Amino acid sequence: MKTTSFEIIPFENQYAQDFYDLNAAWLRSYFYIEPYDELVLSQPKKNILDTGGFIFLAKYREEIVGVVSLINQKNYFELSKMAVNPNFRRQKIGEKLVLHCLKFGKNQGWDSITLYSNRKLIPAIALYHKIGFKEIELEKTANYKRADIKMIFDLKYL
Repeated sequence: MKTTSFEIIPFENQYAQDFYDLNAAWLRSYFYIEPYDELVLSQPKKNILDTGGFIFLAKYREEIVGVVSLINQKNYFELSKMAVNPNFRRQKIGEKLVLHCLKFGKNQGWDSITLYSNRKLIPAIALYHKIGFKEIELEKTANYKRADIKMIFDLKYL
């Protein structure tokens, strides 16, 4: 399916199931849903928004076709829980969601945005490099067992 345009909107509770389903689908296809994933995905208002984080959605007509979150990890904001409906891939929705988050963070006065990923996700890693994320050392205490790469974007370069 070829979209002509989509809008990026802030999270509303009516889209909680879309947020869960889009993320659960990609996690199950590549890995599995870890306990931390389940905690965050099953209660996004409580575990992301109410702790100072943000969620953005890509909406095409009346359908949510992409999701992303910025989780407040106390010392930094983590770009996380990004997923795009497989029928809408290759339309730069993921890229536009990431760029939206970077501009949002810059406007909030943040210094940087961090993410965790897995090298098996080749298109995602390529996208992060293309946008300007730089690899940094991965700590042993990351929230995700599947994480084997940690990246950061310095917002002064935006």
